Amino acid sequence: MDSRPAGSQDSRIRWQVAVLLFVAVVINYVDRSSMSVALPAIARDLRFDDSLSGVVLGAFFWTYAAFQIPCGRLVDRFGARRVLAGAVVSWSLVTAVTGLAFGGTWLIGFRLLLGVAQAAMFPAATSCVERWFPRDERASASGVYDSGARVGTLLAIPVFSALIAGAGWRVAFLVVGLTGLLWVALWWSVFRDEPARHPRVTTAELRRIARPAPSPAPGSAPAGPDPVAAPPGWGTLLRSRTVWGTVVAVVAQSYVIYFFITWFPTYLIEARGFTLLKFGLLGTVPALAAVVGNWLGGWASDALVRRGKSVTYARKSCGAGGLLVSAAVGAAAVVPGAGAALALLSLSFAGVSFATSVLLTIPADISPPGMPVAGTLQSIQNTFSGIAGIASPMVIGFLKGATGSFVPGLLSAALVAVLGCLALLFVVDRIEQDVLLESAGPPGGRGRTRSRWSLRVKRRRADEVH
Repeated sequence: MDSRPAGSQDSRIRWQVAVLLFVAVVINYVDRSSMSVALPAIARDLRFDDSLSGVVLGAFFWTYAAFQIPCGRLVDRFGARRVLAGAVVSWSLVTAVTGLAFGGTWLIGFRLLLGVAQAAMFPAATSCVERWFPRDERASASGVYDSGARVGTLLAIPVFSALIAGAGWRVAFLVVGLTGLLWVALWWSVFRDEPARHPRVTTAELRRIARPAPSPAPGSAPAGPDPVAAPPGWGTLLRSRTVWGTVVAVVAQSYVIYFFITWFPTYLIEARGFTLLKFGLLGTVPALAAVVGNWLGGWASDALVRRGKSVTYARKSCGAGGLLVSAAVGAAAVVPGAGAALALLSLSFAGVSFATSVLLTIPADISPPGMPVAGTLQSIQNTFSGIAGIASPMVIGFLKGATGSFVPGLLSAALVAVLGCLALLFVVDRIEQDVLLESAGPPGGRGRTRSRWSLRVKRRRADEVH
């Protein structure tokens, strides 16, 4: 007998899940940003130069990009509850023991391990959104958790600086690392991979989510997700226009965002004449605008779905619009006044964050019902995002070195943003749950698979209607 609350009220446990994911992303970004804050003190203590500092900072991104797809497959195979808990425990312990480093080689090793551990964060979050949210709330949920990246980056500077000033950089890493372990305890007690297994989710919320309860064999209680079929193969995923069009859009989004993560402070100080005090007062404005952009992007896209627009229209229009607005980074490079440049940079960061909430949602939107593939799709996106994150600061730095100006680098970011907008509009096909079925191959073996998938999609849609 089902003992769940049977009230007509929506229990809204799914939004508790979104808040938990937001906190996880905040912790994720505080931990990954801590090295850049601590590096001046570490370099003095361990006596290494700027070239080694650059290697230390960059080491994280190599393993972070390389392990996206393996982590995405793990999420789809074992569920977000176990994989994300293991990931946060791992990266928290790596952060805590970073304080034991006694040389540059140690630091590089710890940063490589941190990249491996943190690679599961966004594939797991996307899988949670796919399982816990109806289609007209997914972009909003994605905007909520992704805004944790901006909040975490903002918090890392004052929090870690205060810890270093009070107890030294070694203790600072220990304290920040232990924070993640507290989150894991809360996550494990609250979250379940399937909403129907959560004891406090009402039948009204299950109807809102439109995920029917799983039907395990008598006496069994599997802990992981409940796929009704094996996930699509790599050939199916890599033949999809929607997958590749979204990848191009994500590369463009990452190219712009990583300017703000890497070169932005130097740009304001060197090119716009900001003092450190002025930067401290005004330099956070674009990041705050980005948080608002995250929330608005998700809300706007979901609002279009609720008003009867197709998911394809809602995601494409908001995603492409946000990327087009982010091209304001190019205008910021050429306006004469520092205040106008800061305003345009804030608009650009808000625009690209507006688009990010939508781009993060597309893997969940096109994941076939009952098939564990959302984490893998997100990991494909994030792999190329990581590559763009490596390329963006290198290209902008090269152009600055070659010309003596930031203008070409910022104009390159604007051009890439426009290309991403065009890819989302004209390369991405329909954003629907059965779009991957169209790339399953010609009749034959793959055709039979496609027929089985199509039947499941039709049955699932019938269940949702009734």
